[in-house]
Amino acid sequence: MKRNPGGFVLFVAAVLLAETTARADPPRPNVLLIMADDLGFSDLGCYGGEIATPNLDSIAADGLRFSQFYNTARCWPSRSALLTGYYPQQIRRDVLPSVPGGGQGVRPDWAVLLPELLEPVGYRSYHTGKWHIDGMPIAEGFDRSYYLRDQGRFFNPTRSWKDDVKLPPVEKGADYYATTALADHAVEVLREHERGHADEPFFHYLAFTAPHFPLHALPEDIAVYEDTYAPGWDVIRAQRWRRMQQMGLLDATAVRQPSRVERDLGPPYHFPAALDALGEGEVNRPVPWQSLSDRQKTFQATKMAIHAAMIHRMDLEIGRVFDQIKEMGQWENTLVLFLSDNGASAEIMVRDDGHDPSADPGSAETYLCLGPGWSTTCNTPFRRHKTWTHEGGTSTPLLAAWPRGIKARGEIRRSPGHIIDIAATLLELTGAETAAEAPPAPGKSLVPAFSTTAASSEDAAAEPRTIWWFHDGHKAVRIGDWKAVAPVGEPWELYHLAADRQEAHDLAVPRADKLEELVTEWSRYVDEFTELASRDLPADVRRKARGAAKDSIEMKDKQAAGKPQR
Repeated sequence: MKRNPGGFVLFVAAVLLAETTARADPPRPNVLLIMADDLGFSDLGCYGGEIATPNLDSIAADGLRFSQFYNTARCWPSRSALLTGYYPQQIRRDVLPSVPGGGQGVRPDWAVLLPELLEPVGYRSYHTGKWHIDGMPIAEGFDRSYYLRDQGRFFNPTRSWKDDVKLPPVEKGADYYATTALADHAVEVLREHERGHADEPFFHYLAFTAPHFPLHALPEDIAVYEDTYAPGWDVIRAQRWRRMQQMGLLDATAVRQPSRVERDLGPPYHFPAALDALGEGEVNRPVPWQSLSDRQKTFQATKMAIHAAMIHRMDLEIGRVFDQIKEMGQWENTLVLFLSDNGASAEIMVRDDGHDPSADPGSAETYLCLGPGWSTTCNTPFRRHKTWTHEGGTSTPLLAAWPRGIKARGEIRRSPGHIIDIAATLLELTGAETAAEAPPAPGKSLVPAFSTTAASSEDAAAEPRTIWWFHDGHKAVRIGDWKAVAPVGEPWELYHLAADRQEAHDLAVPRADKLEELVTEWSRYVDEFTELASRDLPADVRRKARGAAKDSIEMKDKQAAGKPQR
């Protein structure tokens, strides 16, 4: 056999290059994606809150906080966007005119979830907690799952599945608390992964039901915050705002002060019977704290203490999951992402097992909701609540840390992003690809924001982008620093977020030209999403969809004709 010295040299060079590249670029990361439920923008300690969240705060200290990251304003649309990378209206998981959608909508075949995309590149995928997507977790690509469907009972859920097999109801009085049970499952499957699949990367989607109503918490956690909220929601809001300013979380030019409290804006849905059941202590408006009776102050302060206890416990259980990953020796190469599905909720209702006013607040026999007074505080400094497309309803904390891949430590990223960006980010980092038949996804990878300096990451995201919302009749679109927003049944408003992210100064009249530009773009998205979402539907449904598109065109014609939009 002839020797080939030149070939040998090339081979050695190739090996050295490969080794150098391997040292320069971290391997594909494990991913721990954590989603909270109804968490307010300022609830975490690292976002200005007084609630003890040391484990999540450590992620902020070791990585990044995003200050202009958005969700869809509601639970099930956000979850479908998170796991597919598409706006929920594109995949029939939220409504469009004359297109089936909403919580019961069924995704097109091409709208597959992340686990199915990650499997070809070697990932094992695990799901723990809330689902709120069509289909079932194992059938949709997860390898293991604990699906907790019962969000109305933290102590004795009646509807849950393990690996798509229905479990018996948890008996009343059992030693069970949902937040702890979810962490138990996460630790369990991670240990299984270490035993049987240690050479494969993992994707773990951990979806807590906390702090969604009903306000159920462990007595020892409630006791930690027993006296914290006696000063009232006005005082706590001011304290959170001061801490935000001290930590430089928000651009001081964009947010000079918290939004004006909308004293007459109550829950998004009115349930008079619930107010009767809850008694004299309940208040369905964010009135000044000092206008409340002593009984109301006590009742309201207790509710917020339970909300804080739920978040406090969630953080403790997240710490257990972190410890498990560290025990596996995988912490350095695990990307941790944490966010919420929508802003804090102003809802007040009584469902499931009802409310016993004589029972200890926060126990299984009670059914309490946060309400608009505390929701306004939890969404500090932004305006409105869950379901609305103002900043308070759509702004989420986003934490990101990955010791081997994100060199920034404790930095803040202020470029706008959206929950649709999570899938794009994970596909880039893992080398996975979207389904061949899928249309282009609207999300943008956050990988540029993972760079070592805030300045370079901001430069990478300097090109203005469009972010779009439509939920429960509430509309909004953001293009660059301009945002148009219209609550259901109300005229369009216009805000320049670079100087007014608290949405205080409506520029719809003096900048009617800019408003028309944004509303036209919002309508264009409606047309585009309607066509995509109805493409594989029966002819009669498509005809209805075309009618909706025609209505959109007529609306734009009215705008062009100069008819008033206010």
